[in-house]
Amino acid sequence: MAFQTLARAWPLLEDLLSRSFGRHEEQQMGSGQTVAVFGAYGHTGRFVETELRHRGFVPLLLGRDAGRLEALAASQPGLEHRVASADDPASLDQALTGAAAVVNCAGPFASTAGPVIEAALRAGIPYVDVAAEIEANVDTFTHFADRARAAGVAVVPAMAFFGGLGDLLVTTAMGDWTAADEAHVAYGLSSWHPTAGTLASGTVSRDRRDGRRVRYSGGRLEYYLDERDLPTLEWDFPPPLGPRTVLGGFTMADVVTVPSHLSIPEVRTYMTTGAARDLAAPDAPAPTAVDELGRSAQTFTVDVVVRSGDTRRRVVASGRDIYAVSAPLAVEAVHRILGGRTRTSGVASAGEIFDAPDFLRALSAHVSLEPRQESCAPELA
Repeated sequence: MAFQTLARAWPLLEDLLSRSFGRHEEQQMGSGQTVAVFGAYGHTGRFVETELRHRGFVPLLLGRDAGRLEALAASQPGLEHRVASADDPASLDQALTGAAAVVNCAGPFASTAGPVIEAALRAGIPYVDVAAEIEANVDTFTHFADRARAAGVAVVPAMAFFGGLGDLLVTTAMGDWTAADEAHVAYGLSSWHPTAGTLASGTVSRDRRDGRRVRYSGGRLEYYLDERDLPTLEWDFPPPLGPRTVLGGFTMADVVTVPSHLSIPEVRTYMTTGAARDLAAPDAPAPTAVDELGRSAQTFTVDVVVRSGDTRRRVVASGRDIYAVSAPLAVEAVHRILGGRTRTSGVASAGEIFDAPDFLRALSAHVSLEPRQESCAPELA
């Protein structure tokens, strides 16, 4: 089988990335615009609030817990905070007054995404969230695509590690292809200590699936029953991670974001078995900060392979702390939307609304990219 990887196309990709570098540096900082953060006191919300300040935006702290909001505001003098609840539309309308955009960091997103998007549409401001819940992201595309497009408002779900980063990588790997046969996204996590929000969102998703599994196959999202354990296979991650056993059928939000704009009938995601065990442990510990930025010691490698016929292309990304890296992803999205650097409006995934290679270059301080000479994606049965 012949392999045409991004290693061969890398000079073109580098050119695309480097052309945007100067522009990104010039537009690096926000212009003091106010960006609301719903769920600002949560684990990811705090990273987003910090990243907004770093980028020159003014965070507006929102959430339903007045005590936690006040404590967060006290630690960040000068920042305004407003109490708002997803089940109180008037409180959301009042909370978003004066905001240029809103980032929703409050899960479960099955409960919060719809109401906050509704409020953003009423306010006429962009909406970005960090939802990893498959069903919540499907709901966003299903229920708001027409209305957001008609309003000319950008709504970008899953603008985070799961769903957003994978979509950007697949879109980049596609290059000049308009279609492919398969996309594989393998997640190599050194560990996974979940936040309370991750666990709560997982519970909601499991309840909605009622014991069924989910996959994207044959060009559609399908739910199915299977009592067997998820299959395992060996995935040859590049160094320093190296070969690892992964779970096949460990389906993540990429099965919503990628096919929302790319013609790929088979989208598969995989997770290292060690990380999956960490997540499922009944006494799973929360992330523990080990540096001045509040990041955990967790590292990640995301290995993406797309195939068209006998040709495969591959891109690998690596970095640290899946929750922390979601903040620059979300904030860069806000930065580009408010700066008019988008390719469409309405509900759109990261790979559709943004220039994917350019966006990834902007994340170079947080995510390392490399082309690979060979592909290890398994053949689909």
